[in-house]
Amino acid sequence: MLRPPPAAISRRALLAAGVGLGVATGEAAALLPRRDLVFPRDAGAHPDYAIEWWYITGYAMDESAQAVFGFQVTFFRSKVPNTQAMQSTLAARHLVFAHAALTDVQGRKLWHDQRMARSSGAEPGHNPNDSAWTSTQDTNIALRDWSLKRAGPDLQARISASDFSITLTLTASQPVLLQGEKGLSQKGPDAAQTSYYYSQPHLLVRGELTLKGKRFVVGAGSTAWLDHEWSQQVMPPQAVGWDWMGINLFDGSALTAFRLRDKNGSAVWDGGSFRAKDRLFTFQRGEVIFMPQRNWKSPTSQASYPVEWIVRTPADFYTVRALVDNQELDSRASTGAIYWEGLCDVWDSNQHPVGRGYVEMTGYASPMRL
Repeated sequence: MLRPPPAAISRRALLAAGVGLGVATGEAAALLPRRDLVFPRDAGAHPDYAIEWWYITGYAMDESAQAVFGFQVTFFRSKVPNTQAMQSTLAARHLVFAHAALTDVQGRKLWHDQRMARSSGAEPGHNPNDSAWTSTQDTNIALRDWSLKRAGPDLQARISASDFSITLTLTASQPVLLQGEKGLSQKGPDAAQTSYYYSQPHLLVRGELTLKGKRFVVGAGSTAWLDHEWSQQVMPPQAVGWDWMGINLFDGSALTAFRLRDKNGSAVWDGGSFRAKDRLFTFQRGEVIFMPQRNWKSPTSQASYPVEWIVRTPADFYTVRALVDNQELDSRASTGAIYWEGLCDVWDSNQHPVGRGYVEMTGYASPMRL
């Protein structure tokens, strides 16, 4: 029996679960061809690929400067292999998931919610039975009343959750950042363990947030980061989890760093990039080292997460500290997925504050399983 991946799960966990569907039904993973990414087409969906996500994280400051938030808006598309040949407009050829989270820094609390629905894969508005869709033309994703859409040159994110809402406009201030080798990013020692992957750092943010009925106008100084990634392949089988960070540096530079860990905490694979002005440096295997400095133990899951790191990269040694220790997302009641994802501040090797961004950690509560 086909078992869909859960609704509230991190993007890389969903990669593993979604591609697991393909592997379980006999779809062989192949090398992804090298190709030029073309926009706006590649900002849209790629329904021939097993799994895909659009992932936005950011820092939001109220115009009064009295409130600071971290926010996450993520949409996933997962191809369901067993339904692809079905002709019915009710066929669930894809599953669309959405996950949103809001970190209240002053209140030291994380709020999160999720959605899930099936999709025929038709373009928006072409199938009245769809309650979710992902356009192939450009970024245009909706799951009932949650959406991420292109509006002129900008992106608009709209989330209405039970305790909070996010209504933000995101404006590009820099060109797209192609990760890996011109957008083809390797995620393991096997050459087939790759994805197409680009980022959009330093998005300018404006709009509003609400939390428990209180409205906050988001203004100057608020920034975000977009990742868009699609793939056919699972993570390396020996990996039990990963650490990832996307950092907007105050001087306009952008830092990406990641590693996939085995059960002993050693790196199975690592990588990332550093872009300064018009120069892009892509990190090679072995050039990124994550060194935990302080751990926080979750009272809910009992998992111990590093909430302060020194991360060595070819660009610099960075100290990365969580603004709120408890940014764990516990979805055991519905999905079984437990992971940490949250807003962090960043210092350089001279201990000067140089940036802010998001860190994601999985596999600490329990190994990721396909």
